[in-house]
Amino acid sequence: MAENVTPRVRVPSEASAGEEITIKTLISHTMESGQRRDGDGELIPRSIINRFVVNFNGENVIDVELAPAISTNPFFEFQATVPESGTFEFTWYDDDGSVYEDAKEVTVS
Repeated sequence: MAENVTPRVRVPSEASAGEEITIKTLISHTMESGQRRDGDGELIPRSIINRFVVNFNGENVIDVELAPAISTNPFFEFQATVPESGTFEFTWYDDDGSVYEDAKEVTVS
């Protein structure tokens, strides 16, 4: 498991029905490519976030597969239409099997 992995998500807490909102996510992760060597000349094992998934009330909004060339601390910004009140669920999958999750609720007024 990578150390000090911290997901951060910014979602408006309120929206109008059918409104398009902007969602921003960032996860603190070193994203080691597996191609660098440590001080002893040994390869540092690959450890990247390889998939990012967002669902809203159980329906998929975004599903991204990431490659080793992705930067440290990957940031995503995207728009989503909010038809009703509900919960956005965010999931990041790590090469080592770790899963990082966060959830944010949106109330439609």
